Amino acid sequence: MREQLSLLMSEAAPAAELHDVASLLALLEAWVDKGWLRALDRALAGFFAELDEASPPLALLASALASHQLGHGHVCLDLAATLASPDFALSLPPEGEDAARATLLPSEILAGVDLAQWLEALRGSRLVVLDGSGEEAPLVLHGARLYLRRYWNYERAVAAAIGARLSDAPPLPAELSARLARLFPEPLVLDGERLTDWQKLACALAARGSFSLITGGPGTGKTTTVVRLLALLQEPALAAGQPLRIRLAAPTGKAAARLTESIGAQVASLPVEEDVRQAIPCEVTTLHRLLGSLPDSRHFRHHAGNPLPLDVLVVDEASMIDLEMMACLLAALPRHARLILLGDKDQLASVEAGALLGDLCRDAEGGYYSAETRAWLEDIGDEHLTDPALREGDAARQPLAQRTVMLRHSRRFGSGSGIGRLARAVNARDAGLARAILAEGSADLHVLRLRGEQDAALERLLLDGLPTTAAGQPQGYAHYLKVLRESRPAADCPPGSAEWDTWAAQVLKAFDDFQLLCAVRKGPWGVEGLNPRIASALHKRGLLEGEQGWYEGRPVLVTRNDYSLGLMNGDIGIALRLPEPAQRPGEVPTTVLRVVFPRNDGSGGLRFILPSRLSAVETVFAMTVHKSQGSEFAHTALILPDTLNPVLTKELVYTGITRARHWFSLIESRGGVFDEAVRRQVERRSGLVEALAKP
Repeated sequence: MREQLSLLMSEAAPAAELHDVASLLALLEAWVDKGWLRALDRALAGFFAELDEASPPLALLASALASHQLGHGHVCLDLAATLASPDFALSLPPEGEDAARATLLPSEILAGVDLAQWLEALRGSRLVVLDGSGEEAPLVLHGARLYLRRYWNYERAVAAAIGARLSDAPPLPAELSARLARLFPEPLVLDGERLTDWQKLACALAARGSFSLITGGPGTGKTTTVVRLLALLQEPALAAGQPLRIRLAAPTGKAAARLTESIGAQVASLPVEEDVRQAIPCEVTTLHRLLGSLPDSRHFRHHAGNPLPLDVLVVDEASMIDLEMMACLLAALPRHARLILLGDKDQLASVEAGALLGDLCRDAEGGYYSAETRAWLEDIGDEHLTDPALREGDAARQPLAQRTVMLRHSRRFGSGSGIGRLARAVNARDAGLARAILAEGSADLHVLRLRGEQDAALERLLLDGLPTTAAGQPQGYAHYLKVLRESRPAADCPPGSAEWDTWAAQVLKAFDDFQLLCAVRKGPWGVEGLNPRIASALHKRGLLEGEQGWYEGRPVLVTRNDYSLGLMNGDIGIALRLPEPAQRPGEVPTTVLRVVFPRNDGSGGLRFILPSRLSAVETVFAMTVHKSQGSEFAHTALILPDTLNPVLTKELVYTGITRARHWFSLIESRGGVFDEAVRRQVERRSGLVEALAKP
């Protein structure tokens, strides 16, 4: 096979002119065997080769790489970027690992190929059409970007739907300025300084159009803002006898449950009449449930032909929405309805292809408001836009900026918060400043540098937490097991009584006091290596009755939505022994292991499920940072692997840090990995911003 592959590098036969498809497919197969390429990607190239036997090998290579890029979150293959760094197009081993290869790399295959040659090869294939025009070919070439047809269609659909809404000018709520003043009666003062109230301005700007983006970090008040915005819209609608149909949604069950809980408290404190409060919903659903997912299908019950029955849709944690889901959501949204997206643009993007919120909020930091937008905001909101980060914009060239607000002031992480300062330094990719902040020894920050894989300090931190600080005790996993043992109701407590529910709720709450986050799944520093290690350590200490299978105290994470059980992807439950009622008088009650989950409806209730009914769960002493999105924990520990990995970026580190409410611990298995991760930024290839731009 080596002789076949060498043909791909022959100077006598430039890659753009090769006709030996068999050797290319053999190379792709070798990449699959190495784990560098997915079998799906190789199969797709093989299928395309059958569809068009005359297709140049370079075109088939591009199709395989475009498919593979989807697995890395890229909507398309950027040909110029691939030629600049060819090996990044594959899933090569992490830096520092020995590839031990006898296989050619993309950098070797593409040596001597320039962009013009590759574009010529693609244009010469019947599999490719330019800019999506003409017949339905499976690949679309736009400039130097190659798309699989389906994702080209998604991107164009999203750009068209958002672009149409950017030009909307729905009627403003009556007495807008006065209503804003009632909802925000006090000026914003933090640390003794009067600041621009971006929450107030976000409400004003969102009321001005049918599409709006509200982004901000933890504690900046996204939920507070949207509740007041809904009151701002609903109050005049009620007065006119036409109440708005409002729905709230989030990408995951965990995010939906958290928003449900926080929105209820916010609505209760609104300075409006009771009938307005009653007309603002508190229940948040998942996007899949909102759209009505159809079993064993990518399609939904609601679509362009059967739109959602609503007037206002709010979607929280929008950073987790992938391109396909957004296309489906926009297709199902009635043309008259308002769409409000909330999220933190700096968090990790969705696991699937696309970085939608990051793309849409690319210019949020600078504002880029036109002179007209800026004057209107200052007038209607009685505020002064004095932030030095703001830049002058042009409404014609930057229409999206006129519908975007970044909340800039955190109530949770003040100027003295170590977590807040660290998060900001990481977000700025300033590794030196981040390291200096960690070295200062803030009460809410801790660093553990391990001396090896078996360093006992790791288990001490994970089980016992940290020494008591002025703000309290940063706990480890022994804490929730202590609550489990010491708060258990007496043996004679009747089965089904409120005491058992109270106990189960206390155990769940105690478990939320600490969570270990991992950057990777595999290896000794990943989820798959650390979960059994932690279970074993707890078992050896006598805190768990077992360490494998089902045992009391086992925490589990739901990995797939199960509507029949009322469980959502991301829900966390704990196995507990609960008494069963006696079947006959005088019989001794037995105990049964059940997994207890909090309900997702914001009621504070619990759901008790037999382990045998749970098919999609995994132990969750350790979870990936991706899975933690939409969650918060009192004490969060982030452990980094000892080798660099493509997933290690400032977005991952920032997301891990901001899952912590009160304390954050960084666990380093090797020095330098944290610093390098902070310097690296996620780059997801797409053309969405370009498609939205107006000449």
